[in-house]
Amino acid sequence: MCDVPRGAASTMLSLVFICSRKLVSDHCSLRRALTLVPEELYPVLFRAAFLDKKTLVLQDLVQRWPFSVLSLQRLLQSDDHHHPVQLYEKANKLCVQTVILGVMAYLREELAGQKEGRPPRKQRLRLLDMIGSHDNGLEQGPDTMSLWSRTVALAKSCIDIARRQREERTQASKRRRGPKDAAASSDRAVCVEVRADLFVNSTSYGVLREALLLGSQGPLRLQCRDIRAEELSLRSTVALLELLNPDGLRQIDLRFNNLGLPGLNALLPNMRRFPRLLSLKLPYSNIDVMRLSPEAEEAMQTFTAHICQLPALRELNLGSSRLSGRLTQLLGGLQTALESLELAFCYLLPADLHYLSRSIHVSSLKKLDLSGNNLSAVLLQPFLQLLHCASSSLLHLDVMECKLSDGSVAALAPVICRCRCLRYLGLFCNPVTCQGVRTLLLRSLHMAALRLVIYPIPFDCYLDSQPPDDLRALDMDKVVGFEEEVQAALIRAKRTDMVWTHRPGDTPSPEYLSSYRCGDF
Repeated sequence: MCDVPRGAASTMLSLVFICSRKLVSDHCSLRRALTLVPEELYPVLFRAAFLDKKTLVLQDLVQRWPFSVLSLQRLLQSDDHHHPVQLYEKANKLCVQTVILGVMAYLREELAGQKEGRPPRKQRLRLLDMIGSHDNGLEQGPDTMSLWSRTVALAKSCIDIARRQREERTQASKRRRGPKDAAASSDRAVCVEVRADLFVNSTSYGVLREALLLGSQGPLRLQCRDIRAEELSLRSTVALLELLNPDGLRQIDLRFNNLGLPGLNALLPNMRRFPRLLSLKLPYSNIDVMRLSPEAEEAMQTFTAHICQLPALRELNLGSSRLSGRLTQLLGGLQTALESLELAFCYLLPADLHYLSRSIHVSSLKKLDLSGNNLSAVLLQPFLQLLHCASSSLLHLDVMECKLSDGSVAALAPVICRCRCLRYLGLFCNPVTCQGVRTLLLRSLHMAALRLVIYPIPFDCYLDSQPPDDLRALDMDKVVGFEEEVQAALIRAKRTDMVWTHRPGDTPSPEYLSSYRCGDF
């Protein structure tokens, strides 16, 4: 077979998708013809039905899915031929619910067939893969489904079908069965694994725990890749971790749990059972190394020892902890280099940045977040040295609210320009003037890899001489005028591929693990 030219291939793909959208628009006709549709057309029909919110078609497709794996991320990933946005990142709530309902319908059909002695399908669905969509846990709009809502929906589905199967087994146990029948039933075990990222808080803890307990042997089995838990007690957190499959977990993100060093020391030994744990996030954990008592000093040493016993660790977040002067103690015992380090609002000292500059981590760092630390005055030179040492690997730099002035930015700009791989730069909420932003903009235009810059609103765009907390004091004419100036500079330099914005929420910074591929960020 001869190779198809790229342009011709693009055209054919577009035509297939256009035809698929036409097909899914008529549910009754497609349903009648679905048994005649070639297997290779199911993915493009699925995508068309998802895009156009054809939930009846979507459920039929899932219920008859002809492959062993159904991966939402792969089916809905963006490309130039179908749709310009990441459908999965803005997944429609009804469509996601429909996919889950379709899998439930498939399982009920298979379980009924098993009970009636019907032969199994030639190809059975084994995995529903729903990983890959990261958000802040909240609904992004009335039509979207947050990670928290998705977690609850999956948990309730696991519970529902596990209870149904248990009731049927109770009825079946009243009938005597021979060894041959038992073996046949075992060979035909009906099970779909659901691989997902989970978000749990005190409200959803009960339903998720029950799902993990009931679903471990049920038809729908929940497997977690990344887990985020907020405002859970130590006891609840430990109980939840004990129920997770140790081989599949790569991230534990615990927030607002107020555990302190004693609680963390009770929790961390439970994490050694996860051999592939790449990322540990412990922001807002109430760690304070200032004026430690002898008992607290011992607890700090224990905490450090526990961190060093996580051999696969590549990302560590200890944000909003008082770690002044303790980075050598905390990170010095790690045998492998970190690739992502988040130390926002940690009251760092020059000694901490000096340690990082000469540590095993500096040449491997891809993400560095030092937001909220005062990087002016005595920390400026150590910070510049650290940045220079990390310049060959750094992809993501966050220095928001670091009290960086025009003079600091002028010193920072040439060092940042040495970071040839840098893709993201966060500078929001620093006391910089329009001229300071211009300096950085002009120096960064040649940085081919740079794609997103969150710049501070210049303080000469405020009605007062200093930027107040009240955003109503902004001179919006000046803000808009400067924004237009920045965009014009990007157009003149032919760098419209680079986004400069002063609105952090509009373009969230990328997660380290969202692009983790064998060490690549």
